[in-house]
Amino acid sequence: MNWLLKIRKKENRTQKEVSEYANITQQMYSYIENGERRPSVDTAKKIAGFLGFNWTRFYDNTEQ
Repeated sequence: MNWLLKIRKKENRTQKEVSEYANITQQMYSYIENGERRPSVDTAKKIAGFLGFNWTRFYDNTEQ
């Protein structure tokens, strides 16, 4: 999910900051950011809210 990395960098946030806000491990966030895992709806909403994008983007097949 290169788009997620780009958004995180644009917002000047670290993986640790995002993972702590979303209440997941930094390793899990890394998996999500690298496209190895999909977040739960709750986690997707937290990450998206923190970074400022629509949470449904995680489930948009054109982004994969």
